[in-house]
Amino acid sequence: MKNEERLKGWAVNISRLIVSATFIASGFLKAVDPLGTQYKMQEYLGAVGLAGLVPDILTLAGSVILSALEFTLGILLAFAVHRRLVSRLLLLFMGAMTLISLWLVAFNPVSDCGCFGDAVSLTNSQTLAKNILLLGLTAVIARWPLRMVRFLGLSTQWILVNYTVVFILAISALCLYYLPLFDFRPYKVGADLRALMQVPEGAEQPTFETTFILEKDGEQHEFTLEDYPDSSWTFIDSKTVMTSEGYQSPIHDFNITSLLGGDDLTDDIINNPGRVLLLIALYLGMADDSQFDAINRIYDYALAHDIPFYCLTASQEKVIARWVDCTGAEYPFCHSDATTLKTIIRSNPGLVLLRDGRVEGKWSHNALPSEQELEAYSPSSATRGYNTMAKVILWYLIPLLLLTLADRLWAWTKWIKLNRKRYIIYQRFKKRRNMRKKIVAGNWKMNMNLQEGIAMAKELSEALKADKPNCGVVICTPFIHLASVAPLLDPAVIGLGAENCADKAKGAFTGEVSAEMVKSTGAQYVILGHSERREYYNETPDILEEKVLLALANGLKVIFCIGESLDEREAGKQNEVVKAELEGSVFNLSADEFKNIVIAYEPIWAIGTGKTATADQAEEIHAYIRSVIAEKYGDELAQQTSILYGGSCKASNAPELFAKPDIDGGLIGGASLKCADFKGIIDAWK
Repeated sequence: MKNEERLKGWAVNISRLIVSATFIASGFLKAVDPLGTQYKMQEYLGAVGLAGLVPDILTLAGSVILSALEFTLGILLAFAVHRRLVSRLLLLFMGAMTLISLWLVAFNPVSDCGCFGDAVSLTNSQTLAKNILLLGLTAVIARWPLRMVRFLGLSTQWILVNYTVVFILAISALCLYYLPLFDFRPYKVGADLRALMQVPEGAEQPTFETTFILEKDGEQHEFTLEDYPDSSWTFIDSKTVMTSEGYQSPIHDFNITSLLGGDDLTDDIINNPGRVLLLIALYLGMADDSQFDAINRIYDYALAHDIPFYCLTASQEKVIARWVDCTGAEYPFCHSDATTLKTIIRSNPGLVLLRDGRVEGKWSHNALPSEQELEAYSPSSATRGYNTMAKVILWYLIPLLLLTLADRLWAWTKWIKLNRKRYIIYQRFKKRRNMRKKIVAGNWKMNMNLQEGIAMAKELSEALKADKPNCGVVICTPFIHLASVAPLLDPAVIGLGAENCADKAKGAFTGEVSAEMVKSTGAQYVILGHSERREYYNETPDILEEKVLLALANGLKVIFCIGESLDEREAGKQNEVVKAELEGSVFNLSADEFKNIVIAYEPIWAIGTGKTATADQAEEIHAYIRSVIAEKYGDELAQQTSILYGGSCKASNAPELFAKPDIDGGLIGGASLKCADFKGIIDAWK
């Protein structure tokens, strides 16, 4: 059993590392190039016939949200934050992505899924294989989410969540305002365009055809370079398609055509011996014109220094003319493929500096260089961008590492203080601690009729007489069993208790059973505050306070139940909940009265569900409960108080639980209905 549990833990945590690394990489690579992700989303929309129907602002927002979601889920999974919620969201996400990849394989609407931006290109079949693997791994994680090892305490997780979301959104905003921090495209700074456009000798070359869509007298026609018409035609759009396959160079669609005359200027530009400035304006009708003065100054600088300057665009001639009217542009315009322009730079407009056919610099329209910066710009200065990238990444990693270190140091300090305190208490009250009563109490609940209950009591009594227990044993039965079962039990071996009592001493309360009546049957204990009574019968702290007082007044010992729900546990409120339940119903007692209280901690999320708090989780909160009692009544009484664990305790896990110093036994539900199961738990004390 232990080996099986260990294997499950390994499977979950290995799966968690793989999935989290994939999501972090995928989300970050999308976040550093939000426009690239937007273009890919528009490509998907075009594949389903929705091209142009969804506003650009929505696709851009979708790009940013998708990258932030992937990155945040990856980080939360890596640090095991909100383990159940995150694992379910990941399973849902991967289910959807797997269906999409099936569609890609079946119909091939796009050639690359864009999972990792331009950094890694996957075929549709590779994408499907990747998603199936991740779906399987997320299923493992979602099956046993609580087996993920945490790196942060519950109290500091909110910092990680908020900082991660703010960081990844800030990265997207930064890359939108300037340029992507990482450029994986063929036109990145340092790229030699001539080398990237070359085809090895003897390689079969693909053929491409560029088609120009022009308009005249309200009619549109398509033309190639061979039959390009005169200037009386208005440019509408252009597209370049591969007409036959062959070796495809990294840059195969870089084509620059003069607006006047249709001359191909590509070779002249990339073979120019010196600097060339290219203003890339994908669609001038949508371009930011707030920096036109800066652009015009750069053009004047280019003229003064004999630097060729061209504006490359995929816009129609009417749009170009409108841009000229608005900005006073005097620089020459050229047509180029829209997809190529998107690939060259993620800015509309943006500036590219070439030197001897090599990309030497890129600038967004929000950060255009001054004439002095252009004059001083050299290839070595291009490395500054990479230093900036490293700094931005460290802006996340360093605070994250410091947070983790501080959290672990705080947890270690708390552990030291707690164990030091325990050591002092242990030395001071060693004898008293050893005398603290160990108890295994059975709660039959509403099970077994009178005859079955009598038979169970006899069987248990005979078993424990033959094999003396090493702890106190109590069985708490329904009211109808008490009087019949009491004579069958040896009080020195098995104590008898009720599952409840009334909050009234006597009177016209039909159906109620008072503490006095319980005591008269021979019972010594009563369970109060059980989560089922609180939930199903609306027992409030005030009602329980009355019941506790009446039980103690009639000479009964009280097994008082406290515990948190699943929502409260996941919110990190378990300490707050148990402390409030103690303060609301039993901390009104005097120290002498409190000596007759046995505390039963029952994590509500582990009752009847088959789930069990780990031994460390149970010990942690048992120690906290004891510390709260010590604050109220002093260390001596806290060390004398028995605290039982009541959450799906079984013979298989009882030894591990009972080995913890602050767990003094168990309040057992279903396992107390069979003698062998109950005795197996009792024997854990041996």
